[in-house]
Amino acid sequence: MIHEGLPTQLPDIDPDETRDWLDSFDAMLDERGRDRARYVMLRLLERARETQVGVPALRSTDYINTIPPEREPWFPGDYHVEQRIRAFLRWNAAVMVSSANRKGLEVGGHIATYQSSASLYEVGFNHFFRGQDHPGGGDQIFIQGHASPGIYARAFLEGRLDEQQLYRFRQEVQHGPGAGLSSYPHPRLMPEFWEFPTVSMGLTGINSIYQARFNRYLQNRGVKDTSEQRVFAFLGDGEMAEPESLGAIRIAAREELDNLVWVVNCNLQQLDGPVTGNGKIIQELEANFRGAGWNVIKVIWGQGWDDLLARDVDGVLVNKMNSTPDGDFQTFSVEDGAYVRENFFGPDPRLRRMVEHMTDGQIQKLPRGGHDYRKVYAAFDAATKHVGQPTVILAKTVKGWTIDALEGKNATHQMKKLTPDDLKKFRDRLYLPISDRDLERSYEETGAAPFFHPGADSPEIEYMMQRRHELGGSMPKREVRAKALKLPGDAMYTELAKGGGKHPVATTMAAVRLLRDWMKDPEIGQRIVPIAPDEYRTFGMDSMFPSAKVYNPAGQTYQSVDRKLLLKYTESVQGQMLHEGISEAGAMASATAAGSAYSTHGEHMIPFYIFYSMFGFQRTGDSIWAMADQLARGFLIGATAGRTTLTGEGLQHADGHSPLLAATNPAVVHYDPAFAYEMAHVMRSGLERMYGTGGPDGNGENVIFYITVYNEPVEQPAQPEDVDVEGILRGVHKVSTADGEGPRVQLMASGVGFPWIKEAARLLSTEWGVQADTWSVTSWNELARDAVASEDQNLLHPDDAPRVPYVTSKLEGSGGPFVAVSDYMAAVPLQIARWVPGDYCVLGADGFGFADTRPAARRFFKIDAQSVVVRSLQALADAGEIDPGLVAKAAAQYRIDDPTAVSDVKQEGGDA
Repeated sequence: MIHEGLPTQLPDIDPDETRDWLDSFDAMLDERGRDRARYVMLRLLERARETQVGVPALRSTDYINTIPPEREPWFPGDYHVEQRIRAFLRWNAAVMVSSANRKGLEVGGHIATYQSSASLYEVGFNHFFRGQDHPGGGDQIFIQGHASPGIYARAFLEGRLDEQQLYRFRQEVQHGPGAGLSSYPHPRLMPEFWEFPTVSMGLTGINSIYQARFNRYLQNRGVKDTSEQRVFAFLGDGEMAEPESLGAIRIAAREELDNLVWVVNCNLQQLDGPVTGNGKIIQELEANFRGAGWNVIKVIWGQGWDDLLARDVDGVLVNKMNSTPDGDFQTFSVEDGAYVRENFFGPDPRLRRMVEHMTDGQIQKLPRGGHDYRKVYAAFDAATKHVGQPTVILAKTVKGWTIDALEGKNATHQMKKLTPDDLKKFRDRLYLPISDRDLERSYEETGAAPFFHPGADSPEIEYMMQRRHELGGSMPKREVRAKALKLPGDAMYTELAKGGGKHPVATTMAAVRLLRDWMKDPEIGQRIVPIAPDEYRTFGMDSMFPSAKVYNPAGQTYQSVDRKLLLKYTESVQGQMLHEGISEAGAMASATAAGSAYSTHGEHMIPFYIFYSMFGFQRTGDSIWAMADQLARGFLIGATAGRTTLTGEGLQHADGHSPLLAATNPAVVHYDPAFAYEMAHVMRSGLERMYGTGGPDGNGENVIFYITVYNEPVEQPAQPEDVDVEGILRGVHKVSTADGEGPRVQLMASGVGFPWIKEAARLLSTEWGVQADTWSVTSWNELARDAVASEDQNLLHPDDAPRVPYVTSKLEGSGGPFVAVSDYMAAVPLQIARWVPGDYCVLGADGFGFADTRPAARRFFKIDAQSVVVRSLQALADAGEIDPGLVAKAAAQYRIDDPTAVSDVKQEGGDA
C-alpha cells in the first residue's frame, strides 16, 4: 500500500504554536512572494530529513480527502434543486441506453459510467464550465465517451434535443439525417454539438494536455487572449492504464499549465473487473501525478465520514483506509451495513466503538466523495484557483451508482438493459413522479420506459438554464466563428514552377521552401504552425530557428552551444515552431489542436506537421483518425517516404504502405508528387480547400492533406507551359509522349518513382525499339476514390448517363499496355486496376525494408528502371506485340533478380 504522506487530519496538540508558524509563513509569502516561500519550505524539508525527523516523501498522501472539512468553501448553489436535476439526468440517461437495447433494436450503450460520474459533471455544468458566449472565450471540455448518454440527457432538459432523438440514440441513419444521436462524442457526426472525440481510450489525456498548451501558445504569440480559458478532461481510472493517458503528463507540469484540470472518475472498475483489486489505484495515480509535478486533489469520502475522521484521534481509521485494497472497497459497495461493520470496522475494537452509535443502514449509506456535491465543488473550486501547476482531481465513486441492478458489480459495464422492476426501484430511489401505470403504458406503446421532463417552467429547469446563461451558454456546443483568410496569389508559387535547373532537389526541400514563403506572407504567415518531433534538421528546417524560433513558454534561459552560428537553435516565448521532442503522439496532438482552432477559438491556424512517414499513419493512425473526427484541418507531411529511399535505416523506418493506411481515413487527401511544380499546385490546393471559401458552408472543407515527400535529390523540371493542373489535382497527368515508331507502352509512376520510368522509357526506345509515354500519378488514392464514387453514382441513378471515372477518361485512347510502379507495395497502384482502360500490371516494393543503397534495394524489389523495362516487354509479349524471347533476353541482360549487379552504382544524398 502507498501511504507515505503526512496525516493532515490528526488532532492539533498545540493550536497556538501551529498558528504562530502559519502566521509566520503567511507573512513571508506576502512580503517575499511565492518563490521565496517555496525555497524556505524546501530547506525545511531538507533539514527535517537531516535531523531524522522522518518526514515522508510527498509522492502520495493518506487515503483521505485532500481538502479537510474546515477548508471546504461555502457551496453557492441550491443543493436541493441540483440534486433533483441530477435525478432527472440519471433517469433519462439510463432510460436512453435501456431503450436502445429493446428487442429488435439492441444497439448497445453504457449505463454505469454516467451514473458514477453525474455529480462530477453537474458540479462543472452548474458552477465552473464556461460556454463560448462567456467574455473570456469559454472552456474546452473533453467528456468521457461512455458518459455521453448523460450529456444528451442534459441537452434534452435544456431543450436542445427532443424526446424522439433520445429514443433514437445510436440510430444515426435509419430515421433520416440529424434524427438520431451518435454513440459517443463524434464532432464529425454531430458537428454542431460535440467538440472533442474522446472514446479512443487514452487520447483524451494527451490531446487535452496539448490543447491547454496550444491555448498558451496562442496567448504568447499574440493570436488570441486565452488567459481566462480552461481545459477540463474527464477520464476513467481504468483508462489511465493506456500509455497515452499518462505519457505526456510531465509536459503539462513542465509548462505549468494551470489552465488544465483533469477529473479522473475512480470507480475502481475497468470493463471486466477491478482496476487494481490488490492495490489502490487512487494512491498509484497520486504518486504518478505528484512525481510528475501536478497538483493532486483527492475526493475519496463524503460528508458522512467527516465525523468519524474527527473521532480518529490515534489514526486507526486512516490506517484502515490506507491498508484496505480496492477489491475490498468494491465489495463493501455492494454489501449491506452489517457486512461492512463486521469486515471493515469489526477487526479492531477501536474502529467498532467508533460506529457503535450508527445503525447498519447508516453504515451502508456512508458515501464516497465523488457522489458528494459539496466535496466535489470544493475540489473544483481549489483546482480552478490553483496557480503554477495543472491539477488532477481523483474522485472515488461507485460504478452504476443509484441503480441497484448495476451498482458496483463486475459485469456492470456490459449491462445495457433494465427490466421494468429494475426501473421501478431506480425511480423510487430517485423520487421521480412516474407512476407504475405510466411505466407500463410506455412499455406498451414504445417498448421502453418514458423519459422525464419536469416542464420548461419548473424550478429545476429555470435554475439549470439560468446557471448556463450566467456561465456563457450551453455546452457542449461547436461553432465556427473564424473569419475567412486572404490566401496568397500566383506569385507565391512561381519559384517552385521554375524547377531545380541543373541541381537535383528532393521534394522535401520543395515543400519546405514553399512553407518558408508562406511564413513570410503578411496574411497567413503568423497562422502557420510548424510542428516536428525532433527532426527539424533532418528535414532542412533548421534555417528557420533564428527567425521563427522554437516555442518555449519559459523562453531561452541558457547559452546555446551553437549560439555563434548563423543557424543557431533559438527558443522564445513568442516562438512559432513547435518542437515536440521525440514524440509523434505529442506532435499529432498539437496538429489536432492547431487544426481545430478555427472552431475552438474562432481563429484559423494552419498546422504543418512534418515527420518520418513510417511514424505517421502506422504509429499514430488512431490520433489521425481522431483528428479527422474533430474536423481538424492541416498538412501532414510524410517525409523520408517510400520503401527504398531511406538508405541505411532499415526495416522499421521503411514506409511502403502509408498511402494504403491513409486511404482508410475518409478525411485524408493523399498526394505523392514527383515534381516541385506538382508540389506547388498540391499545397496551394490544400490551402484553398481547407482555408478558403469552399466547402458546404462556404468556410472551407474539413479535410487533411497528407503529402508524401522524399529525401532523395532528383531532377526537377520546370513547369510546362501547358501544365495540366486539373490532372495534377485529380491524380494523374501526362508528362511525355514518345514520337517514334514501334510497339507502345504507357508507364505510370508516383513520387520518387518517376525517374525510374523516365530512364525505362529511354532504355525501351534505344535498346528494344519500344515507345513509352510517361504519366505522373500524383494520387492513386484520389483516383480510386473518384472511381468508387462514380460507381456509387451510377448505382443510385441508373437512368442517368453513366459517370465515367476520371482515370478511365484520362487514359482512354492511350496505346499499349499500362505498367505502373511506385516505391510502395503493389497494392497502392492496384487500387485503380479496375478502371484502367487496358491491360494493367504493377511493380511494387512488397515485403520488409532493409538497409542498403537505393540501387540495391530497388533491384531487390524489382522496381528500378531495368525492372520496369522487363515488365513492359513482358506486357507487350502477353499482348502478342513482340517476340516473347525478348523478355528473357532483357531479364538476363539486366540481371533484375540479382542485387549484386548494382553494387558499384553510386547514389546521391544517402543520408536520412
